[in-house]
Amino acid sequence: MSQEAFYINQVMARLPRVASLRSQVAMELRSHIAERIEHGQTVDEALLQLGDPVILAESYLAAIPLVPGTFWQRGAAKIIDFLAFACVCAPVVWLLARTAPFAIVLIVAVIFLAAGSLYPLIAEYQFGETLGKHLMGLRVVRESGGRISFGQSIVRQLPMFLQVFWIDVMFALFTEKHQRAFELLSKTRVVLATEEKS
Repeated sequence: MSQEAFYINQVMARLPRVASLRSQVAMELRSHIAERIEHGQTVDEALLQLGDPVILAESYLAAIPLVPGTFWQRGAAKIIDFLAFACVCAPVVWLLARTAPFAIVLIVAVIFLAAGSLYPLIAEYQFGETLGKHLMGLRVVRESGGRISFGQSIVRQLPMFLQVFWIDVMFALFTEKHQRAFELLSKTRVVLATEEKS
């Protein structure tokens, strides 16, 4: 991988997975680098002039308005996620309950419950959204608007594992950006995805 491609990939790694934003930033960076090389700079000098890729990514993100998702949009997204998961799992468990021994049904039910707990954690880290958030036009981001880390995704899901979900959710009713308590701790937000594309 060339130095230029490595640098651009470092910038891209901080941006949300919004195709239009990522392609626009990549195109601009290639253009800036090519322009500097045309004026006699080396690739190293051009990249040095562009600065730290993390800071550069943050500067692109600063130009994107972050409009918080409403409490009701977020609630609807959670309901959609639950119903989608139930629609996939319930028929399998029901079919097994009719045909398999109880121990098998119990093992499969436990596996589904574990998968249901891990799904939001992995989906939000990997894609910035779950199915429900996608359908409601929402995206999970850092306070700066960048992609969340795996650690942040874990902290966001702790209320489910610690059985304090309802207390955590109540914070979203009273905070300016509609953030849950563990979103404040993880420095993450849920914003309107359509705003990121503008």
